Amino acid sequence: MDEGTNIVMVNPAGEVLLYLRDDKPTIKFPDTWCLPGGYVEPGEQPHECVTREIEEEMGVVLDDVRPLVSATRSYGVEHTFWTRVDLDLSEVVLTEGQRLRWFSRDETASTALGYEDNAILADFFDRLDRGDLPG
Repeated sequence: MDEGTNIVMVNPAGEVLLYLRDDKPTIKFPDTWCLPGGYVEPGEQPHECVTREIEEEMGVVLDDVRPLVSATRSYGVEHTFWTRVDLDLSEVVLTEGQRLRWFSRDETASTALGYEDNAILADFFDRLDRGDLPG
């Protein structure tokens, strides 16, 4: 079973960062908006994976990565993290995916995202509202 990671990156306006996956028929959810992340490599811990993937794919070094949830999903085991960031997307150079965009809470709810990212983000925002996520 595949094991992967993704991350909810939240900007000061409360928007989350999504990326538009490449339009290749050989990948899962081609040409679909998703949370950034990737697959865990042998011997790698999930938090190491998500920070490595973001640095490789965006050139962004994340300092404060917090666990959100680990779950068995329809496509494998996924470890979801979250962090607060203040990124100027015009300065980010993608090495994977077509582009990045900040999405509001309402936009994430009304957009069909890849994987199970709609449910992940709904849970994230509910937990944020309840004060279950410090910081």
